[in-house]
Amino acid sequence: MTSILRRSLAPITEKAWAEVDDQATQILKTQLSARRFVDVDGPHGWGLAAVDTGRLQLTDPETTRDVPWGLRAVLPLLEVRLPFVVKQMELDAISRGCKDPDLESLQQAVRQASWFEESAVYYGLPDASIQGLLQVPEREKVSLPEDPLQYPRAVAQAMEILQSNALPGPYCAIFGRKPFFKLMQQPDCSDPPRRLIEEMTGASMRCSPALTDGVVVSAARGHFELTVGQDWSIGYASHDRDDVELYITESFTFRVLEPAAVVELGVDR
Repeated sequence: MTSILRRSLAPITEKAWAEVDDQATQILKTQLSARRFVDVDGPHGWGLAAVDTGRLQLTDPETTRDVPWGLRAVLPLLEVRLPFVVKQMELDAISRGCKDPDLESLQQAVRQASWFEESAVYYGLPDASIQGLLQVPEREKVSLPEDPLQYPRAVAQAMEILQSNALPGPYCAIFGRKPFFKLMQQPDCSDPPRRLIEEMTGASMRCSPALTDGVVVSAARGHFELTVGQDWSIGYASHDRDDVELYITESFTFRVLEPAAVVELGVDR
């Protein structure tokens, strides 16, 4: 039976599909920073449409016709479908043993798709009823200094806030590309700032393509939940003599269960 991805209908050999999947997986592993500290619930498959919040939205008593009732509050999953085109000749070349196929369109689509998930987690997506980490109204903020040598001090201040809220470690520091690579470019010294941060938090420092500055979070379970229906997959759309249209897809939603478990690291602008 053909699945919703319709991969069996594509003019693509098993070897070429394996290369497409492998390249997509490698990029996703480097880009999806939030999955390192959130609880990932799933994947549950295409059949999952919403997450039960356990809450009830009560109706106006004047409209209940003497029988009170309410609607169960659910958080619907959004579905991503981002198309891209690959040359048929490049896919065929993989089956002939080509080790450097031109799959740039695939790579760009996967990077764009992973940025979308990261952006939803950190900055939210109101149209999908997703509140991001940096949309939490009561979140606290620590100033991120210009000098990357001072980043460990900012992270320590954020950890102090989390500990004062009785939120256990390990903690995780995530930075946007600019501050992350400023840290990476620091010359070797007895106590490089990256090592100090990782020793303090108890976890590897992460870089997110969607973040501008940074955040420090409690990585203990139960604070943040990413619910996945269909995890990132490559599907087939159509083809002609020269081109094959594929797409990358996922269904997911995200919610913050413990607002106090995130501290923003922000540059004063």
